[in-house]
Amino acid sequence: MAKVSPNILCPCGSHKKYKKCCAIYHKGALAPNALTLMKSRYSAYAAGNAAYIIHTTHPENPEYTDDRVSWEKDIDHFSQYTEFLGLKIIEFVDGKEEAYVTFEASLSSGMLTEKSRFLKREGRWLYADGLIS
Repeated sequence: MAKVSPNILCPCGSHKKYKKCCAIYHKGALAPNALTLMKSRYSAYAAGNAAYIIHTTHPENPEYTDDRVSWEKDIDHFSQYTEFLGLKIIEFVDGKEEAYVTFEASLSSGMLTEKSRFLKREGRWLYADGLIS
């Protein structure tokens, strides 16, 4: 995992220090809603925290695999060779068991716009899938 200083501004764009924002979830706290989970996943990519990405991915996600070593290497490679330049939330549709977050991520490779779907499973929000536009 890449070193991220606890005192930098959180990559999610909250204007809070990382240690008071997404680091809390990366250390084990449950995200209270899908929006918080989405933002903490963006920060995890920026921090190179592949374990968190895997841990917060729904088993029905097309990328989900039991080959954790290969999956973690793929995430690490993406995180290492991508600069995470900013996150803009376009829409958040909350629900009790299913929620959607549409966002724009500014990356060194270009702009990524996605409508992400999240499902609640055993009291935890998980990233199910997303449509990239």
